[in-house]
Amino acid sequence: MAQPNSSPAEPVLVLSEAERFKLDGSDDALFYAEPRLVHHLDAGFRQRLSALYRERIPPCATVLDLMSSWVSHLPEDIQYDTVIGHGLNARELEANPRLNRHWVQNLNSSQRLPLEDASVDAALIVAGWQYLQQPEAVAAELLRVVRPHGQLIVAFSNRMFFQKAPQIWTDGGDRDHLAYVARVLLAQGWGQPELVAEATRAPGPLGWVGGHGDPFFAVISARPGG
Repeated sequence: MAQPNSSPAEPVLVLSEAERFKLDGSDDALFYAEPRLVHHLDAGFRQRLSALYRERIPPCATVLDLMSSWVSHLPEDIQYDTVIGHGLNARELEANPRLNRHWVQNLNSSQRLPLEDASVDAALIVAGWQYLQQPEAVAAELLRVVRPHGQLIVAFSNRMFFQKAPQIWTDGGDRDHLAYVARVLLAQGWGQPELVAEATRAPGPLGWVGGHGDPFFAVISARPGG
């Protein structure tokens, strides 16, 4: 992995210490030590996410899939210039066919990313933001590594490992989560976020009669040009 060019920016703090508290304070690496080669979000959510990526990420892009696993949800028929993966379980990342390279890092212990300044076009976080205890520092680092006019897409549903999510997430509802992510991004210098909140159709027969699947939420923001 390349090394950062510049010194880390001091993040603008948004959360209180109480809001960073989580029920399971043990090392996250222990919780994610065993690979989970399963889908944590249903087919309707995954299809909507892939469609969003198709709309927003050009094929020539260098993509950073932060807090990734064995699947990146990128459209299968589009080849990107480079896809860089990060996560907490090496075996999950090794099983991900979309990644050109990857690294393992606990972002709750160290937020400095081993990437050069302005080196990626799009950064993605799927069902991962809700576990960050230092989201301000992560958002500041992403602002550093994303190129001017590049974008960050943070997507999530209403699922979580409750014991591993900080209080800011467990105490809030869906709209609170959208507002919280946007607030952190704005404080670090990201552009005005676009908020997406949509219902999805349940897979199988339930969807045929109008049943809903996992709700789809996303916060999309661009790095201002410079």
